[in-house]
Amino acid sequence: MIYTLALVGFGTVSQGLAGLLVDKADVLAQQHGATFRVTTIATRSRGTLHDPAGLDLSVALQAAQTGSLDAYPGDCLKRWDGVQAIRRSGAQVVVENTPTNLDDAEPAMTHFKTALEGGQHVITANKGPIALAYKALEQLAQKHHVHLLFEGTVLSGTPILSLARCGLGGCHISQIKGILNGTTNYILSQMEEGMGYDEALERAQALGFAEADPSADVDGWDALAKVVILANVLMGANLSVGDVEREGIAGITAADVARAKAENRRWKLIGSARRDGETIKASVQPTLIPLDDPLAGVGAAMNALTFCTDVLQSVTIRGVGAGGPQTGFAVLSDLLELHRRLS
Repeated sequence: MIYTLALVGFGTVSQGLAGLLVDKADVLAQQHGATFRVTTIATRSRGTLHDPAGLDLSVALQAAQTGSLDAYPGDCLKRWDGVQAIRRSGAQVVVENTPTNLDDAEPAMTHFKTALEGGQHVITANKGPIALAYKALEQLAQKHHVHLLFEGTVLSGTPILSLARCGLGGCHISQIKGILNGTTNYILSQMEEGMGYDEALERAQALGFAEADPSADVDGWDALAKVVILANVLMGANLSVGDVEREGIAGITAADVARAKAENRRWKLIGSARRDGETIKASVQPTLIPLDDPLAGVGAAMNALTFCTDVLQSVTIRGVGAGGPQTGFAVLSDLLELHRRLS
């Protein structure tokens, strides 16, 4: 089967996906019977490309490196914004990966609604709309008989949502807890090696783990969005961003880390959602955990999540929680899941 795609946003994630679609085109066709043809690439500041016959992704990736899509040959450059690109693309699937916004989820929220109402499937790694309006968007997708998939919103390419929905499908999940932000985990790991907080943060920024404004990571907002998604999607909660207790890692000192080390414990920024009677309580906060906890051994910029269940007790999965190719892979896995559902 051939699927036409519109990529809305062409940053790290969508470029990672584009690279995978080029590299794995033969495997996807031969092993899965699926061909993905990108007809539209829409960006906010670098222009929009459109070719109904399919864009050459290798050329588009090269053009993107120049900071503009003007270098793409032919008459493919359009003056379309995201909404126009979605409506005019004619694509069956809209892959929305604009920057995350936890205030009102725009412009992604409008992109999602435009696509779903137009009968187009939506795949995303954008946390904003899923954290703020998952149930409403899912209802909208069902109303228009299309699918909304978002594996990459939690742990990048590490398959958390599919593991819980499929592999743990017969279990009752009482708690989900884990390391949901690689930047803070890297900083805490470096502090345990003797660095101060400021030095560890600067190192994280130099390595590209943290942004120039690191507040989304170190203040716990990124982890909070992921906790909301996990609780609402996997535990049937109806949490909003304001329902989650949040504390970042800026208050942890070198003395705190040294004291924990002496007590055979380790600081981690833990995101958690747990059942408390009929309600779900969620938090993001620095937590001291014993060294024999599976989460304690997760260092550097890695992520990990533990599911507490009735049948299997605790199940922990760890993996890379960020990166263009890795998150692009999560989008690709959703494309294959869509293919399975439709075929």
